[in-house]
Amino acid sequence: MTGSRARVLFVCVENSNRSQMAEAFAHIHGGETVEALSAGSAPSGRINPKAVRFMAELGYDLSGHASKSLEQIGGEFDAVITMGCGDNCPWVPAKRREDWGLPDPRDMDDDGYRAVRDEIGERVRALLESLR
Repeated sequence: MTGSRARVLFVCVENSNRSQMAEAFAHIHGGETVEALSAGSAPSGRINPKAVRFMAELGYDLSGHASKSLEQIGGEFDAVITMGCGDNCPWVPAKRREDWGLPDPRDMDDDGYRAVRDEIGERVRALLESLR
């Protein structure tokens, strides 16, 4: 870890669903112990309203987040997590890299979307524990 805070980047293509939720869960579970960021290889420019709604169910307000490109995020990371975007996720300097291979929930029904959200939450919690 850099200093006392882990620096973690979550990447998907649009930065509107999976990576945004992962960043939110890192803030929820990591608090001040983590600097969590998210970005996309081809950002949509908006947060999916479903992501906002389903994170609100857990008490987290995503409406203040912004969809960002990788070019807007700099530096090195303790961990870079890609969300199954394959070749669309370029290399970013990190001590640790993982691809979680999660499906994009954008077009899923509510139950499917919640299942992906909950899987992201569990994986983020385990990631943060492993970085301590």
